[in-house]
Amino acid sequence: MNQTQTADKTRFSIHPATKIGTVALKVGVLENQLTFYQQMLGFRLHWREDNQAGLGTGGADLLHLKEEPNLRKYSRVTGLYHFAVLFPDRRELARAMARLFALKYPNHPTDHIMTKTTYLDDPEGNGIELYAESPEDGTWTLANGEYVTRRADGSLSDGREPLDVEALLTHLKEEDRLDVPVPPETRLGHIHLHVRDIDEALDFYHGVLGFDVMGVAKSFRMAFVSAGGYHHHIGLNTWQGEGAPPPPVDAAGMRYFTVELPDQKAMEEVVARVDQAGIPANQTAEGLLLYDPSQNGVILTVRKR
Repeated sequence: MNQTQTADKTRFSIHPATKIGTVALKVGVLENQLTFYQQMLGFRLHWREDNQAGLGTGGADLLHLKEEPNLRKYSRVTGLYHFAVLFPDRRELARAMARLFALKYPNHPTDHIMTKTTYLDDPEGNGIELYAESPEDGTWTLANGEYVTRRADGSLSDGREPLDVEALLTHLKEEDRLDVPVPPETRLGHIHLHVRDIDEALDFYHGVLGFDVMGVAKSFRMAFVSAGGYHHHIGLNTWQGEGAPPPPVDAAGMRYFTVELPDQKAMEEVVARVDQAGIPANQTAEGLLLYDPSQNGVILTVRKR
């Protein structure tokens, strides 16, 4: 991304109410994945037809799973790093984590200060983050190419501390059950992608789609972009290698993720920039499908009321 685009941030921005919508995955064994997402994460099964299914919290689908034969997991390719499930508060995150502990499912609790989180993989290796916002505990920034986290008292943190799980679990009440579905307020908060080049990805997500650049950390080989000042809706990294190729057609993993615009006018503004940039796009039942320079699938759609 050139300096003109960085300095020209306010010339246009994607609508501030833009959110991350459905994430679609190619899976090898649909039945196993449905069991995992319902039992381990508390998602509801919205629908199932043949080799496909949709899951979520009772409203719009958060996940769309499609079973395909003979899939393989590849490394050193672009694609999904993780999708992040945002819980409405620490109590609901505590319930989700307590369920994982009770079922002895491996996960990695982490304190990012500004968020409380745990990381895990589904049975086919798709990365997942479960988190709740905790801005009262501090903030983080990407300043001068470095990732900087400060606690509320001003002291520095590396932003990747072990989470005080016992403190989090105190938010649970005695009557809180672990076998209930996640609350309907739960949604996808952000998505984090492996890309082949950070500047190239920023040219697409910032320079065309209009997400604001929240920071670039060259030493971490990562960048964050967002709508409306959120800390990040999309994370970008080159941790699979600079110039990493896209996954082969028989790769398990992400098919696409959805960028939800709040209304048709906001959608048309983004589509006009896509057309002006000469980026190929195809209209699908889910929305307008295009691919970033690393061949990560992106669907643009208007949020259903």
